[in-house]
Amino acid sequence: MYNITPYSYEKAKYYDVKIKPSTKEEFKIDVYDMYDNFLCSIGATGYEDYPTYIQTRGKEYADERKRLYYKRHSKDKNLKGLLAKAILW
Repeated sequence: MYNITPYSYEKAKYYDVKIKPSTKEEFKIDVYDMYDNFLCSIGATGYEDYPTYIQTRGKEYADERKRLYYKRHSKDKNLKGLLAKAILW
């Protein structure tokens, strides 16, 4: 099970959404609006994210992975992609 980091909680708060550990095995986080309506699940469990990289490999490496993630996902327009970028990166 994925442990949601304080970084992700802060980002969720900034975007006025609530996050909880995902009920689906293949995802890290379930995202809800402020009225507890389910929006989507984000973060595939087989992949790292910005706060995890910071913990395991340091901030410099995490910053480079974040830069590359933003470059790779610059054209994401769907809600799931935007929330994943906003909360996990």
